[in-house]
Amino acid sequence: MHEDDAQWMRVALTLGARGAGKCWPNPAVGCVIVKDGLVLGRGHTQAGGRPHAETQALAQAGDAAQGATAYVSLEPCNHHGQTPPCSQALIAAGIARVVVALRDPDPRTDGGGVQRLRDAGITVQTGVCEGEAAHAHRGFVQRILTGRPQLTLKLATSFDGRIATATGESRWITGPQARRVVHAMRLRHDATLVGGGTARADDPDLTVRDMGASHQPIRVVLSRGLDLPHQGRLAASIAKAPLWLVHAKDAPQAARDIWTGLGAELIEIATDNSGHIDIAATLQALGQKGLTSVFCEGGGSVAASVLGHDLVDDLVGFTAGLALGGDARSAIAPMGLEHLSNAPRFHLRSTRPIGPDVLHEWVRQRS
Repeated sequence: MHEDDAQWMRVALTLGARGAGKCWPNPAVGCVIVKDGLVLGRGHTQAGGRPHAETQALAQAGDAAQGATAYVSLEPCNHHGQTPPCSQALIAAGIARVVVALRDPDPRTDGGGVQRLRDAGITVQTGVCEGEAAHAHRGFVQRILTGRPQLTLKLATSFDGRIATATGESRWITGPQARRVVHAMRLRHDATLVGGGTARADDPDLTVRDMGASHQPIRVVLSRGLDLPHQGRLAASIAKAPLWLVHAKDAPQAARDIWTGLGAELIEIATDNSGHIDIAATLQALGQKGLTSVFCEGGGSVAASVLGHDLVDDLVGFTAGLALGGDARSAIAPMGLEHLSNAPRFHLRSTRPIGPDVLHEWVRQRS
């Protein structure tokens, strides 16, 4: 390993982050091509999943790529899809050395990209900034390994964990700075997810606003009977932001016809033993459709469901400096836990002030 490998790999990871939320079902990969300390080309996976990062960087570098080093945040792909494999593109460009942060678990690559490079006489260094790359690509990796996307649960609460007063007033518990950060978080995810209760009570838009966004995440709403307001903000904004409605088999055909006529995409999911939409099956279905990351914004029943089924990978909390009391509405519905050992535990990743509020981010540690 060269002494500046980690420095250049972090550049590649920063580049890759530009594609987060835009390139599913492909991973948001970053690539930088360097020779004699000079950057010859940069690239990241483009919207829709292609062109890939490596081909972007190679196009910038041109003939100067001969004998250079390529830093890639994920193992170069090794299969023919809509484009030839990136491993072959690196070979054809005359790259002398490839530094890879994380192995690609996709069976179509899974070590094959590295092996093809080595078979061509290219020096390959792996595992540089592996932990950082694993976090950056956790959604893609999880979808490949488990079939479901990475799930972030966001909660914005009072100091005592409440999301509304006893009368239902909830705007706004946290300040404008926190709400702007939430929009940035939406932008980095493939989709946002809420329950039908939240959609009916709050009439949310769930789009990214005032950030110059060139794309909008998919909006996913769980509604067993599709009993959502047809004249609400969700329906009115379908043309600018896709809307997927997850419903049960017994959803009325009339409601299905109305929503498909409005432009929504319907996803039928079986119900669980309690009669609610099976949340685990829902995430599997979203994974099958290519989503790699989902930003769950509630409400309380959905939060309890994803936590109770141990489906939350990242927990994001915005805490405001006010207390609403025991008669106010809890951020999380009852989970029926009898023992602390049954509660999913998260490890603190970061905490910082956001205006008058506090942002704390946690990650689920699974064995």
